Amino acid sequence: MKTLFTIGFTKKTAEQFFNLLYSRHVRRLIDVRLSNNSQLAGFAKGVDLKFFLETFYGIPYEHDLMFAPTTSLFDRYRAKKMSWEEYAEQFDEIMDERDAAEYIKNLDYDIDRACLLCAEESARNCHRRLVAELIADTLDDVTIEHLGDPTWKEISLFWPPAKKTEIIA
Repeated sequence: MKTLFTIGFTKKTAEQFFNLLYSRHVRRLIDVRLSNNSQLAGFAKGVDLKFFLETFYGIPYEHDLMFAPTTSLFDRYRAKKMSWEEYAEQFDEIMDERDAAEYIKNLDYDIDRACLLCAEESARNCHRRLVAELIADTLDDVTIEHLGDPTWKEISLFWPPAKKTEIIA
């Protein structure tokens, strides 16, 4: 059984964030944000995050735009011009157009103990959840854990059965 983690950096200190990754033995961080260079990202700004992860933790970092929303979709959702359900549906269409399932099948690294990163504190309304679910649906024997997600128990109905997933606070 492979474990795929997700994490959001919002409302976490650098200490909390890195401890979550380290304590779960994360082997790779895959940044699925549309933009990883915002000054508002603090310690999670792409260039800095790559340095911290690779230098101090030995965790490879990559920014994979295959799994990012389009600018248009992201902007419309942020401006509240669409619901989460509409966003999720359109994001799934984008993943289909990009043939993301085939991309996942041909990843040049093992997904086991990889972690998808985005900004949102909770995976509830974050595209990293949709990406994680796509990966789990595409590959065999993948469970999903959402690290530091305060709403995990509230959204357990949207995930694989509770025995296959857990939240690490």
